[in-house]
Amino acid sequence: MIPLDGEVALLDVKMLLLFETLYETRSVTGCAERLGWSQPTVSVWLKRLRSVLQDPLFVRTPSGMQPTSRAEALIGTCRAALVSIRRLGTADTAFDPATARRTFRICMMDASQVTLLPRLLRRIQDAAPQVRIEADRIGSDVAEALLAGDADLAIGLLPKLESGFYQQTLYTENWVCLVRKDHPRIGGELTLQDYAAEGHVSVASGASRRLLEETLKAARLERRIMLELPGFLGVPATLAVGDLIATLPRLIGRTLGKAADLRVLNCPISLPSYEIRQHWHERYHHDPASQWLRGLCADLFQREFALEHSRSARS
Repeated sequence: MIPLDGEVALLDVKMLLLFETLYETRSVTGCAERLGWSQPTVSVWLKRLRSVLQDPLFVRTPSGMQPTSRAEALIGTCRAALVSIRRLGTADTAFDPATARRTFRICMMDASQVTLLPRLLRRIQDAAPQVRIEADRIGSDVAEALLAGDADLAIGLLPKLESGFYQQTLYTENWVCLVRKDHPRIGGELTLQDYAAEGHVSVASGASRRLLEETLKAARLERRIMLELPGFLGVPATLAVGDLIATLPRLIGRTLGKAADLRVLNCPISLPSYEIRQHWHERYHHDPASQWLRGLCADLFQREFALEHSRSARS
């Protein structure tokens, strides 16, 4: 029983869970599935919740169960109460990486699976030998996966994540161009004239591609795209047999260039840098295992890439 407006009301944890879940799903069916309740049970508890709070809270519309203004005003308080209750239940539950048996799922683009994942796996194997990692692509359902706990982290450029998510910058990314070492028309420096005249290979995936296209469009520079790939991993083989240019984020560009003996060049046009961040849902902000994983990622990537950028600036 929780005091409400000076009176004692029968507002219990089930009502709080219902309130939070219905707010997130906007669907009685979806709410029932997530909570493992029957739809009649959801309806009964929703009726009690409405009676206690003296408001409809959710109104049925063609786009789902939409919250009333009172529900919007109360959702933050509800979530805070649930966070406190969950912390009570796990207050003595520490996460010991040395002995933990846990699987973490991390969403990332294919470029990060080449550049970030090996570094992260090496660190995890040293600190937590029985922890398992599952890497998944960042798709349109990444927000739902983080909210539901189907993913622990998403690492990348995710400008469309809305309220309810935390984020932390890991490093700042910028751009390079790749060509094969014996490209017949490009020497030690890539000029703007070369960039405009030569054919290009484009990578379709990722929010960074949109940033690149928007910048080139604003500069009225149109690339002659000869090939478009769905991901980054086909770039080296393509450049090895063609006189093309690939404009890639610096980290994946340098990694592929080193592995495939390609020439890594500065871009002849100023392209905006952007931040690579780790993202997680507020429901797991206080989870000890999630805190450990986020802390490890921050310590690894913030420090490592700060040193790498420092070395690049001096060279």
